[in-house]
Amino acid sequence: MLPRCSPVMYPKRYFLPETLTLTLRRRFSPNPNPSGDPVAALLRIVTTSSSPESMESSLESSRIPLSPDLLDSVLKKVRFCHANPLKTLDFFRLAAKQRGLSPTPFSYDTMLYVLGRSRRFGESWALLKEMKRQDPALITPRTVMVVLGRVAKVCSVRQTLESFRKLRKLCAELDTPCFNALLRTLSQEKTMGDARNAYHSLKHDFKPNLSTFNILLSGWRSAEDAEGFFAEMRELGVRPDLVSYNCLVDVYCKNRDVAKAYKVLDEMREREMRPDVITYTSLIGGLGLVGQPDKARDVLREMRELGCYPDVAAYNAAIRNYCIAKRLGDAFALMEEMRGRGLEPNATSYNLFFRCFYWANDLVSARRVYEKMRAEACLPNTQSCMFLIRLCRRQEKVDLALELWNDMVEKGFGSFTLVSDVLFDLLCDAGKLEEAERCFHQMVEKGQKPSNVSFKRIKVLMELANRHESISRLSEKMALFGRSVVGDDSCDVTSSSDPGVMAV
Repeated sequence: MLPRCSPVMYPKRYFLPETLTLTLRRRFSPNPNPSGDPVAALLRIVTTSSSPESMESSLESSRIPLSPDLLDSVLKKVRFCHANPLKTLDFFRLAAKQRGLSPTPFSYDTMLYVLGRSRRFGESWALLKEMKRQDPALITPRTVMVVLGRVAKVCSVRQTLESFRKLRKLCAELDTPCFNALLRTLSQEKTMGDARNAYHSLKHDFKPNLSTFNILLSGWRSAEDAEGFFAEMRELGVRPDLVSYNCLVDVYCKNRDVAKAYKVLDEMREREMRPDVITYTSLIGGLGLVGQPDKARDVLREMRELGCYPDVAAYNAAIRNYCIAKRLGDAFALMEEMRGRGLEPNATSYNLFFRCFYWANDLVSARRVYEKMRAEACLPNTQSCMFLIRLCRRQEKVDLALELWNDMVEKGFGSFTLVSDVLFDLLCDAGKLEEAERCFHQMVEKGQKPSNVSFKRIKVLMELANRHESISRLSEKMALFGRSVVGDDSCDVTSSSDPGVMAV
């Protein structure tokens, strides 16, 4: 038992254990994270560290106790701010080495998403092998979807299927859920035709279930194809559920065949299956497509009479119909009705109006609605931000553009990457270099990298204005994100720096 005294009182021939020394250093050193936001502090370490060694040193000196939940939060932030994937992987491995910290399946899946988005497929497969070695249960159907989704995003269908076969070796026990993940990925990232072909070529190797057919039904735009899968579903003895019928109603409504949609509703009632709010929302959208917004509004009343109460999505569908018909007065009246029934409009509700104002080039009305959103503490989504910033760009309204940007920085909504490109164009055209530099630094402080195109344009203008110190500062900020890590344009999804990675 060590005596309770300062380490400096020991003779030189005695040494404290390394773990105790580190504990004492952490206890008596000043807190380098006075802001109290551990996620922001760790994200800053990830984005600014020049090497794994410096990152490890910064993590130790930060004295932030890592936990699985904190790791989840940091990786989630990395995902949305597009931080350097290889630096993030270094951070993930350093965190996983800490005693008592086991990354959650969410952390692993998020890390795989970050790597796949930057086409670091070699590192992705290496991480998958580690997951299997540590605990095969870490590889879930969601993991399969994350990996295949990133592959399908940039690679061919053939290469996506190759990745699927390799994943099957890693998670053979998933079987049908893994097959369903493939179909969902192809329907989302490729085409429903690709999903259909994969289903017919592989269905004999699996046992299709209700989820299989619901995935295939949910993505179709062709009523004939949807009807074909519905018939095959019944032939195989798979009984349709509410989701299956909702998919069929939706595809009829999108094809403007509202009469068939109503027949499906009758069949559902005959089978004692009550239509839900999703069923009626599809019907409302279909009525709008055939130019009957008033009848769609009546559906809201009929729903309540049947004990199925409309939600915000149902009201948004009805509001959208009036926006399509350019009856904005009725659309706003319906929004007030929604409020009267205790439902608060969301960002999607307002986005319907921003779209109308954008195509009408009506910045005055758009600004009025934006100020209303601010008063109600409803944060705009990325689409609304893009409509607003493009209107500002079109009409050269720098003040409103900066007002929007400052709100984004302060409240953390919208995509900095997308909005900044338009904003920097506007500021450069207006010769507002000081404002452009300030917005540039704000973006970097949020852990998000300005595009190379915007950086080059600002740099050229600053060179013409002899603002060499500003150029130096901006270059240093860009250097924090390192060189491009996206890799080449090839889709070698099986490549890896580790020759044994694929020896599953």
